[in-house]
Amino acid sequence: MAGKPPGSEDVELGVHFFATAIGTCAVVWGHRGIRSLHLPEASERETRERVASAHPSAVEAELPDRIRRVADSVARLLEGGAVDFAEVPLDWEGATPFQRRVYEAAREIPAGETSSYGELALRVGVPGGARAVGHALGRNPFVLVVPCHRVLASNGGMGGFSAHGGIRTKRMLLDIEAPTGVR
Repeated sequence: MAGKPPGSEDVELGVHFFATAIGTCAVVWGHRGIRSLHLPEASERETRERVASAHPSAVEAELPDRIRRVADSVARLLEGGAVDFAEVPLDWEGATPFQRRVYEAAREIPAGETSSYGELALRVGVPGGARAVGHALGRNPFVLVVPCHRVLASNGGMGGFSAHGGIRTKRMLLDIEAPTGVR
């Protein structure tokens, strides 16, 4: 059918843009799982440009069921719903072994709870490695699935956040997961 995007089995790297309560998000996937998840930029056009820059070979394609469930879960989370991303398959291409250890440790932080960069460094076997953990999380391609927004500075401060809106977006995500606003 003319105009129909290719099926997910026809592409090496697929991308899908979808509406959420906070704007247009994007999910990029390959045969091994999610390659990246993108929160909204200031506009849908900017989100599309960021994804195209990060994944120039990605093609808009029909979502396979396993990826559709992830997009639906992201939308549900951003509306305030409880979501478990524990079983989401990730495509680790491009992640260093250290980044992978950090991302896997961050995935263990439950919704509504936080950890510090230093605590995460200890969990991955790098005492004193808070700054290295922060750098790894700053490159996290799996935003929300790897909940880097749940990692704070040792003094309880927000630390950094590389998504559009920075710390404001990080606080919003924490507030969505803990509507009482208690930290």
